[in-house]
Amino acid sequence: MHRLLILLACACLLAAGDAVPGEIQVGNLVYAKTKSSKCFSEAFMTTVAKRTAIPVARRYTTVHSGKPDELARVGFAIMTGEGSFTMTAGEREALRDWMDRGGFLLASASCSSPEWAASFRAEAERIYGARSLVELDAAHPVFSTLHDLTSLPTKKSGDARFYGIIRDGRLACLFSPEGLNDTANVAGCCCCGGNEVKDAQAMVANAFVYALVE
Repeated sequence: MHRLLILLACACLLAAGDAVPGEIQVGNLVYAKTKSSKCFSEAFMTTVAKRTAIPVARRYTTVHSGKPDELARVGFAIMTGEGSFTMTAGEREALRDWMDRGGFLLASASCSSPEWAASFRAEAERIYGARSLVELDAAHPVFSTLHDLTSLPTKKSGDARFYGIIRDGRLACLFSPEGLNDTANVAGCCCCGGNEVKDAQAMVANAFVYALVE
């Protein structure tokens, strides 16, 4: 059933005409002026392409959070990193407008960096107000769009936690304080003792498909 829905959604997307001809682009967000993902695996794109008819690109395209024209080229973007950060007012405004117009942001603290997670929470509240991040449980459809994931254990102990920003009934941002980087599939990268989600690739693939079908 999931596969049928994905195929139909893809057909509608192509019929309507994608903003970027050919492959669907996935954004790697540059934020706080210079920060961006260095070790977030692209393997989920191959997983999506193999299991569906979605013509997704296999490499990220760089988009700046403060540039609406760049954000408009993608419907799905990743935001990750380590350490604390602060975004500019222009970045917050452009990112909010993008999400409100249908953009989906996947945010994850690299190697479960507590400083990064705290900074992201603070930025989410600056953009959408206090308590804008709500905890999600396994019943949310983002956990079953492509893979049925009833639990997502981490490499050290316990299950990963997930939070979302809901806009007009739609999940516009998925955030995990645990790492979704899937560094095992990135050359020259490791989690360096941090606590990654074991099945990160499947979860990111789910989020990407959810962004298309919902």
